[in-house]
Amino acid sequence: MSDVKPDQSAAQPEGELVSTPAEDVSKLSFSDVAEQGHKPAQFNPDAEPVLEVENLKMYFPVKSSGVVRRTIGHVQAVDGISFQVPSGGSLGLVGESGCGKSTTGRLITRLYTPTGGSMRFGHDQVDLAAMSNRELKPLRRNVQMIFQDPYTSLNPRHTVGSIVGAPLAVHKVMPKNKILGRVQEILEVVGLNPEHYNRYPNEFSGGQRQRIGIARALTLNPKLLVADEPVSALDVSIQAQVINLLQDIQREFDVAFLFIAHDLAIVRHFCPEVAVMYLGKIVEIADRETIYGHAHHPYTQALLSAVPDVKQAAIGGRRERIRLEGDVPSPINPPSGCRFRTRCSMAQEICAKVEPPLLQIGKRHKVACHFPGELGAHPQTPVTAGLLGVDRQGSPEPGQTPTPVDLGPGFAKTWFDVKTQQVVGS
Repeated sequence: MSDVKPDQSAAQPEGELVSTPAEDVSKLSFSDVAEQGHKPAQFNPDAEPVLEVENLKMYFPVKSSGVVRRTIGHVQAVDGISFQVPSGGSLGLVGESGCGKSTTGRLITRLYTPTGGSMRFGHDQVDLAAMSNRELKPLRRNVQMIFQDPYTSLNPRHTVGSIVGAPLAVHKVMPKNKILGRVQEILEVVGLNPEHYNRYPNEFSGGQRQRIGIARALTLNPKLLVADEPVSALDVSIQAQVINLLQDIQREFDVAFLFIAHDLAIVRHFCPEVAVMYLGKIVEIADRETIYGHAHHPYTQALLSAVPDVKQAAIGGRRERIRLEGDVPSPINPPSGCRFRTRCSMAQEICAKVEPPLLQIGKRHKVACHFPGELGAHPQTPVTAGLLGVDRQGSPEPGQTPTPVDLGPGFAKTWFDVKTQQVVGS
């Protein structure tokens, strides 16, 4: 790692990466600012998965009050999700607050122990979910996390040198007398002054603190970084600097990212693939162009309609906002069938009886909906009825045998075509 040369744009002080004058930054979108440094990340179809998550679950027990505390229910924070993260690539995980995004990140880093499912990591496909703490210690070098809040994720009583050098000391990857040199090298890579190793977190700005958090996560040269809303606490110009820095790191060190965020503009810039979560479930997952241009799930379409579009507002023709009725149901007692049905304008009886599978409907496109279709072109009858062996109301169809549906991570070479309702292939 000592022969790696830091990117010159990342090494500049904050405020100098973006050439736009400060008074004009507020008039630009995130993508306008970020693209002055880097273009959006591109998808590599030949990349092998570094992480395969299958049917992952996390249920938190709900205890009764009183002297004898009994378990009276469970918060179904994550309930059976499956996805892949490509080696050296990025998968964006989006959704509204409380959908289970951050819990998913903490499960992958094993800050939480999963209730069920598997998380196969690396070429050896070791299952992170089934490993003990002792077995996990050497693997933690390869899976690190960037936390959301740069103000609370750094210990105010420790210097930057001790914070960034702590992973090196814990894992004993080098002698103690060489740790300082490695720390200074990493600080330079993330665009900080290496001579500031003896300063405390309160002496840095928000963007600089987030760079310290990135440096700490990068110290052990991991294969996978879980970034939990790493720029949500920063303003637009500093967001662009941090995202461009992460792109530099990804390119230099070939690190894969699970990028958790609620800002769809940032995810669009950083992640070639995007998964949309709702109430503990993945409802749609596809490549960037499909999600943002041809979303088929009504929840994804509602999310995209809520994104402010400065350019469209200026020239007119902004798309109509889709307003969801009602509140998000409780994860303690989620709705039967489709969890989005209580807020969906297209819900029918089948949605309450049968949970829609995360069905592959394109080469790199999966959606969990009985009525998938582009905005304004949703079918009137459920396209999944024949596959599931039920009628239009969701009741079992006599003599009809359900067709097996591949619910595993990744994408198959064949898929279900929504228009023809036939299985086709590439």
